[in-house]
Amino acid sequence: MESQDIKPREPQDEHIVENKELNIWEALIPVIALVVMLFYNVFFVYGDDALSGSNQFILLLGAAVAAIVGFFNKVSYTQMLDEVAENVKSTTGALLILLMVGALAGTWLISGIIPTMIYYGLQILNPTIFLAACVIICAIISVATGSSWTTSATVGIALIGIGETLGISMGMTAGAVLSGAYFGDKMSPLSDTTNLAPAMAGAELFDHIKYMALTTVPTIVVTLIVFIIIGLNIDTVGTPDISDKLIAIDSAFNISPWLFVVPLIVILMIVKKTSPLIALLVGTLLGAVAAIIAQPDIVTTIAGADSLTFNSAYKGVMNAMTVDVAVETSSAELNDLFSAGGMSGMLGTIWLIICAMVFGGVMDAIGALARISQALLSLASTTFGLFASTVASCLALNTTASDQYLAIVVPGKMFKKAYEDKNLAPVNLSRTLEDSGTVTSVLVPWNTCGAYQSGVLGVPVVDYFFFAIFNWLSPFMTLLFAAFSIKIKQLTTTK
Repeated sequence: MESQDIKPREPQDEHIVENKELNIWEALIPVIALVVMLFYNVFFVYGDDALSGSNQFILLLGAAVAAIVGFFNKVSYTQMLDEVAENVKSTTGALLILLMVGALAGTWLISGIIPTMIYYGLQILNPTIFLAACVIICAIISVATGSSWTTSATVGIALIGIGETLGISMGMTAGAVLSGAYFGDKMSPLSDTTNLAPAMAGAELFDHIKYMALTTVPTIVVTLIVFIIIGLNIDTVGTPDISDKLIAIDSAFNISPWLFVVPLIVILMIVKKTSPLIALLVGTLLGAVAAIIAQPDIVTTIAGADSLTFNSAYKGVMNAMTVDVAVETSSAELNDLFSAGGMSGMLGTIWLIICAMVFGGVMDAIGALARISQALLSLASTTFGLFASTVASCLALNTTASDQYLAIVVPGKMFKKAYEDKNLAPVNLSRTLEDSGTVTSVLVPWNTCGAYQSGVLGVPVVDYFFFAIFNWLSPFMTLLFAAFSIKIKQLTTTK
């Protein structure tokens, strides 16, 4: 992701609130309360519907518990509200990107861009190689753009559609997409988190990338092997007959390879370091133009008009950008696939992010985030313990602060001197921050990254969690290297 679009202030300048009045048990009270309430809400009452509103309210209840703890520890209501305001403000770019992704998905649907991707993708990819191909395709795009968010919002959406048409679980496809996207996000010098981690640890960018490759490459190799094995064992009889689906797509849309020009322009803009928000806006508008030119009948139908006029064209593309739209085909499966919620379809995710930021803001204001990190740091008596404490701190911050940046910034600031005291080079800390802070954010439903990816791909976090192999394997890989002292760089070495 690009930091200037996600955070209006520099993440490394994030102020960490410390409160000497607060002990570790008090700091953990809101966390325990939140976990218990979410567990009950999801597993005993709402299930997959928990994100429709109940989880959002529970995050607010968690914030209320944190506020009560804060009041008992001399933290004023004003201070808590100010920190919440800063937290919500920090997500402004992310919320705008979510709205733009909703609009883009709508215009790319009615223009035939997504159907064209699916049409050609079905002919190239088959179930055996599909999941591994998803990892590779998304890794390449993400390395080029430096953005896992842009990758999932463009090729990720199309791959979800192709996988569903091939009869592959959406959770599997989403896991493969995110595995590849976050590999590229980690390894790209264009990524903001790849720049932020060494900045917090005091390492050089390209030293950080080179050192991070030592754990990241084996992790992505294992991920690919697992997906290849899954692909070889997918329950299909021969090659699935997709001719009826190809005919259905071709009958409903004017399919043309020229439609690939629009996503290529968006990707090129990102590679050229254009703001993702601007690139997505341009992609949305180009999709609208492509819809009017390539799919006039669909635009007219969505507008509820009899013929294509300026007003009907305007109404058709505006509806696609803002509200639910669907294109009917002769295939019932494709009818479910060829629908989009526009900007309104992203409001639930935006609601979740705002509530998560309220919880994270109160936790920060009362000093709970700093206290939890300090407690974990105090447990690090050995080199492995230091690495393990860093990983635990990043995971805790992704869960409690609900923000990927804080999961890098807070442990980075807290643990920097501890690594120096143990004569460990800064790249050890920066690599561990990325291996455990950057990639695991997408595994937490109420984290900004988890909420975004789930909303964009249309797949609940619980469905893709297990299949996001690269993301949950990365922390284990960095701990494995630490446990066996593999490539642990010392301050005194020149290598």
